Amino acid sequence: MFLANNSHSNPARWKLILALASVYFIWGSTYLAILFAIETMPPFSMAAFRFILAGTILYVIARQRCGRPDRRHWFSATIVGALLLGGGNGSVVWAEQWVPSGLAALIIAITPIWMVIIDWISGGSPRPSKTLIAGLLWGLIGVGLLINSDHVGSQSREGLIGGIVLLMGSLAWAFGSIYACRARLPESPWLTTAMQMLTGGAVLAVMAIIAGESGQIDPTSFSMKSIISLIYLIIFGAVIGYSAYIWLLGVTTPAMAATYAYFNPLVAMFLGWLMADELIDFKIWIAMIMIISAIVLISLNSTRTQSSS
Repeated sequence: MFLANNSHSNPARWKLILALASVYFIWGSTYLAILFAIETMPPFSMAAFRFILAGTILYVIARQRCGRPDRRHWFSATIVGALLLGGGNGSVVWAEQWVPSGLAALIIAITPIWMVIIDWISGGSPRPSKTLIAGLLWGLIGVGLLINSDHVGSQSREGLIGGIVLLMGSLAWAFGSIYACRARLPESPWLTTAMQMLTGGAVLAVMAIIAGESGQIDPTSFSMKSIISLIYLIIFGAVIGYSAYIWLLGVTTPAMAATYAYFNPLVAMFLGWLMADELIDFKIWIAMIMIISAIVLISLNSTRTQSSS
């Protein structure tokens, strides 16, 4: 359904609601699915298999509709895939060995903050307004409070490193997103997404080898919960989730499509509390309110700036 032509300016209301719900809840639930998958699977190897298989499925579908990509397309897709999936998703699958899934989602949610900063420094947008700067500082303070909480930085040395790695992962995702807007990529978003998954999956496979995971892969030790979680990540998180998001970008405004950043942490934290006994204390609630309110403030301010320019 989401692979339909993106040119429809007035999609059916039920399709819009279904696509938004898919991005809100499926992407929010992937953090818990990752937690369950890496219980018995090496993290980088699991992620590499996920994206290579999902990318292959999308690539076969996209090639039936689009032409063959050239070398420049593959070069750009490799950079984007390395930053988004290798750096962004790779940081999540590694850090969730110590950081609760809901808090990992909340830290990753600051990606819009990095994007505003990077876009300004690189000359892609004007100097941030005082309101925007206040939102940036407010969000970063919330992240600092979160990383210093009993469930991340104060928990253990690994938890602190995991929180920092997630910050670096969100920064890599922001860099990749900014670069993707300016890079030479195929006109078809489906083909572009498939190529990014394939190249990003290859980068994750290299990371798995460097981390020494090749000797840790034992399919007989994989639990049924991990296997089901991996299948969910491939079908729902990658194929359906990404397809729904790309479809939304074609039929609605970027601001509307980007509202997933408000909901994913809420979904992830609720599911982590409900299904993985992850605790949410007062400090985490405060940090969550600060980060999400900062993202809303930044998004609204950026939308006003774009409409007035």
